[in-house]
Amino acid sequence: MHRLTIQNFGFARMPEVCFGPGVLKQLPQRVKTSGRVLLVTGSHSFLASEAYAALTQSLAQSGVTVFQTSVSGEPSPTFVDQSVDRYRAEELDWVIGIGGGSAMDAGKAISAMLPQQGSVADYLEGRETRKHDGRKIPFIAVPTSSGTGAEATKNAVLSEIGERGYKNSLRHDSLVPDIALIDPELMLSCPPDLTAACGLDAFTQLLESYVSTKASPMSDALALSGLEHFAAGFLPAYEQGASDITARSHMAYAALLSGVTLANAGLGVVHGFASPIGGYFDMPHGVVCGSLIGEATRINLEVLFGDAEKNRIVLEKFARVGVLLSGRASSSLERDCSKLVTALQALIERTQIPRLGHYNIRPSDFPRILDKTTNKNSPAVLNRDQMQSILYARL
Repeated sequence: MHRLTIQNFGFARMPEVCFGPGVLKQLPQRVKTSGRVLLVTGSHSFLASEAYAALTQSLAQSGVTVFQTSVSGEPSPTFVDQSVDRYRAEELDWVIGIGGGSAMDAGKAISAMLPQQGSVADYLEGRETRKHDGRKIPFIAVPTSSGTGAEATKNAVLSEIGERGYKNSLRHDSLVPDIALIDPELMLSCPPDLTAACGLDAFTQLLESYVSTKASPMSDALALSGLEHFAAGFLPAYEQGASDITARSHMAYAALLSGVTLANAGLGVVHGFASPIGGYFDMPHGVVCGSLIGEATRINLEVLFGDAEKNRIVLEKFARVGVLLSGRASSSLERDCSKLVTALQALIERTQIPRLGHYNIRPSDFPRILDKTTNKNSPAVLNRDQMQSILYARL
């Protein structure tokens, strides 16, 4: 009889979560006792929506003074610094990030830097010359897409794109949002290409945290739940998302749990690639994940099956996800793992996730990408040649 064992583990705190269609209407009630808020949004979709007009009107009727700023693309340290300089004198009571991961990360960073001195670049992980002391303006995260899980994490990802670019996090335990309002109605208008990229980002985070060397029974339970909801919601959200609130709810829940599990179990080699690729090239994070996850999973499994008995527990996890996505179990661990790779490759093709070459990434760029790529908490330790083969496969 197999004996269950549990190794020591910790679990990070979460925001207060309010989940369900229509919960955005709670926002004015949440902040009405505090008079001054900054809305940090994306640059287009939400600003043009009826939801934005209704929200700002409701906030004004509640006596709340509203300031608003927009981030275009992934946030940079310069954008955060300029926003902090602009709004520091306004004595804000709340910062609210409403949008995709970029808007939530931007809002999170602005909230974190308003009480601090100097540039946010001085505080970024891996580049820091100052330590953040944890003081911030209270922060509310409101996702309008289902991808990064930033509504549940303690870091804000900032990037400078270019020849000497980088992608690093501002990170502190206190930066977990105070409140996450997750309203699937806000995701109904998310276009198919963005739905696909964000959804595969959430999947990658769930899978990598599920098979991570830092996984725990608690993170496993949440990751598996998120993967179940991904399997139920991804294709319906992609194909009829504008009319399918059930599918959007599945994906919103999966994305939320992907943020919770990545914060507690860490990620793998796909996210090892994502940092340098996102720094050097203007390739959206979700597209990086969606483009690489199929081939990275195949290579991971190839290495793990090199010693299948030693790696049986993690191979059983991969197989379980293969059954989830294919809908059929077999009597063979290897066949069920193979189903996972086949299912992922089919999803990537069906949703037309762009390849690396679409963003002008060439083989000559691989050395500098690989110089900064790590396995993170991947269950298989890939060597440089194996990592390079993943890039070539998606060129």
